[in-house]
Parts: sequence; structure tokens; C-alpha cells
Amino acid sequence: MNVGIDARMWGPSMGGGGLGRYVEQLVTNLSALPGDDRFTLWLKPESVPAAQVDERRFTKRAADVHWYTLREQLLMPSLIARERCDLVHFPHWNVPLSIRTPFVVTIHDLILLEEPRSARATTRHPLVYQAKYAAFRRVLAHAVRDSRAIIAVSEYTRRSILSHFPDVDPGKIRVIYEGVTALPPANPAHPAHPATPYFLHVGNAYPHKNLESLLHAFSYFHQAHPDVKLVLAGRRDAFFDRLRTEAEEIGITDAVVFVSDPDDQAIAELYRHASLYLFPSRVEGFGLPALEAMSEGVPVAAARTSSLPEILGDAAVYFSPDDLEAMVEAMETALTDEPLRRSLRERGRERVRRYSWRRMAEETLQVYRSVV
Repeated sequence: MNVGIDARMWGPSMGGGGLGRYVEQLVTNLSALPGDDRFTLWLKPESVPAAQVDERRFTKRAADVHWYTLREQLLMPSLIARERCDLVHFPHWNVPLSIRTPFVVTIHDLILLEEPRSARATTRHPLVYQAKYAAFRRVLAHAVRDSRAIIAVSEYTRRSILSHFPDVDPGKIRVIYEGVTALPPANPAHPAHPATPYFLHVGNAYPHKNLESLLHAFSYFHQAHPDVKLVLAGRRDAFFDRLRTEAEEIGITDAVVFVSDPDDQAIAELYRHASLYLFPSRVEGFGLPALEAMSEGVPVAAARTSSLPEILGDAAVYFSPDDLEAMVEAMETALTDEPLRRSLRERGRERVRRYSWRRMAEETLQVYRSVV
């Protein structure tokens, strides 16, 4: 079997976080599995050296084509057809409309359909946005309806797919959970964390992450706990800068630390010294950062919504994402109730053991074989 993998999003710094991590860990763990299957990877040129794989079975092809673009739609089908693969795996919904090679697709979430605030959030001209959103819906429908199989990263995502595409055969959707990556050692010579106690959020600042509500809830909490800070770590973009402006407007700039574009080492250090990880998202397909925090022994408080209760189970304190008082109460309880904190740490470490990148790769390989 010769399988192609669109690995252009390789690595969290390239793919913008969870998607890049998913591609990196899928390929790395497939390479570690025994067998004689062959794989072709399409990578951005700068990622080719980083993809350390078994080169007896893996062929790397540079594809300097960015995702979500017209060039992707025009150029990727011919690059893929050239390799004569039996199957191609697209790890996200951006499948070229003219692809002729059979394919499977991973759907992480349908946030742009389910969360209107994120769907409408843009820095582009409204007409440009409307054109791109129409293109997104067409490409997504093609990915879902024309794929040989769909990999969903949670039962929540599976239900979401069937809700928005009721004509899709439920039998072709396979739920395969992601894993948790072992983070690198911290660098004590260059500390990334505040010297005082702090709460942490890691990830992008898109509207569905609900970080503006988090800022407002924290402003109330901070009045009673002026020694505690809030650290927001993520990719710097227009949404991240809007949060800085929001913090200024509500008068908590001294209490909020913005860490822009942190690398894995900085993220590891931020997790290890945090008093609490906060996850207020309205919609998440899986919720990997909360599991990373749990793996480092950090208590987690999360929104009781979408996939988060499914993935985090009884290892988190929950609140309504639209209830600021409940958010403040969760902060207060998770910070001051020491028996609860100990219990959350223990349950968190136990919960993390349920998720394995190697198992994810094994189950994904089974999907490939079932449709070829």
C-alpha cells in the first residue's frame, strides 16, 4: 500500500498549533510502526529537514503551496497524482476539489459552522470574507461527502459532522483520539513565567476561544487576589492584539502577561509553573492544551461544552462559558481548595494515560487498510 499524506502543516510552529502537532505526531508514529507500507509526504520546504522518518519507506516531497489558497486548489492535485498513491490522507478539511486520488480526511471540528462569532471574525473586506467563506463551505462539503473515510477526533466532532451533513453514511466516520506529546525540558536560564502565582491559557485568540470573557472574569477575580496574574500564550495576530486592547480598556494590563509565539520549551515551562490552566472555549474538537497541562500536574478549569467533558472527564472543574460568575467561582475554588487541587492533579495524570499518539497512528493505519 502506498499512502500519501498532506504534511504541509507539519509541526505546531508551522500548522498554527494543534493541527501541526497532529500532522507531526501522525507521521512520526507511523514511521515507528513495523510494516512494508510506503508513504509519500508533501511538506513545506522549510519542514523537510524536520521530518525525521524511515526514509526506506517514506518519500519526502517539497510542496511550497500554502493552505486555504487558490494555488492549493490548482497545484496540489497534480503534485499528488504524480506519485500514483493508492490513497491520500488530508489531515484537515482543505481537500482540493479536483483531486482524483481516493482520500481520507480528518475533521477536527466544525467551528466555522457552529460558532457564528468565529465564522464572522475577520480582518478582511466583507466581500472578500464572503467569497472565502463560500469557498470553505464548498471545499468542506467535498471533503466530507467524497472521502472514502472520515476520521473524527472526538465523539463530539462525529456528532457535529452528522448534524451538519445528515446525508453522510455514519459508518464511514471513525473516532480516533489524539495523543499527548511529552514536552521538552524547560530552560531555567531563560524563564518565561512570572515570579508570582499565575493562571494560564495556551493557544490562538480566535473568538470561539472566549478569551475576552476570560479577561473580564479575571478582572473580578484579581480584585480579591491581586497577587495572581493571568498568562495568555499564543500566536501573535490581530486577534491576539485585540485582547491586549481589551485588557487595557478594563484596566488589568499589569495583571495580564502576553507571551507571543512561544516555542515548545517556553510552553513547557509555562505549564510547569502554572497554578491553574483555564480553558473557556465555547467550541473545541478535542482540547489538547488542557491534556498537556494535566500531564504536567496542573489543575484544569474548563468550559462544560462541546468535546471538553468527553475528553477531560472528571479531571477538571467545569463552568458555563457564558457565565462570568461561574468562571470566577471556578478560579477561586481551583486555587484555594487544596484537597481538590491534589485530586485534580491525580485524576489529570490518570486521564492523560488514555491518550496515545502511537495508538492514534495504529488506528489510522487500520482506516487506510480498510478503504484501499
